[in-house]
Amino acid sequence: MAIEVGTKAPEFELKDNHGRTVTLAEFRGEKNVVLLFYPFAFTGVCTGELCALRDELPSFVNDDTQLLAVSNDSIHTLRVFGEQEGLEYPLLSDFWPHGEVSRAYGVFDEEKGCAVRGTFIIDKEGVVRWTVVNGLSDARDLNEYVKALRTL
Repeated sequence: MAIEVGTKAPEFELKDNHGRTVTLAEFRGEKNVVLLFYPFAFTGVCTGELCALRDELPSFVNDDTQLLAVSNDSIHTLRVFGEQEGLEYPLLSDFWPHGEVSRAYGVFDEEKGCAVRGTFIIDKEGVVRWTVVNGLSDARDLNEYVKALRTL
């Protein structure tokens, strides 16, 4: 079960598609975070969602907000995926220990071995303020993210 609105977001430290370490704590007091979990790079629905975010990037990466996209793919897979699709925001690898962060947020599907489509908007104090979890094949509505961010 996904963590609930009003709870402290679990801390994490993951490598991005360029091998850099990214932590949730580094945004504390500075930016709201849109933390988006997706099943796998190079799949149809995931590619569509991440490219839609790319196309609306100023809404999700700006002085007040940082987008972080997490999958259970390796950093090497994410590097190629990001380059191929022109994704200029961090793609974080929850590859090893496999799904540790996805599990902490309650969005890891044990049978499939990947994260489901969970999105968490975390405020500058590290508290979850909005969340949605969709099934593996159900794309999310990006307009809902924008509405939720406006409330912070």
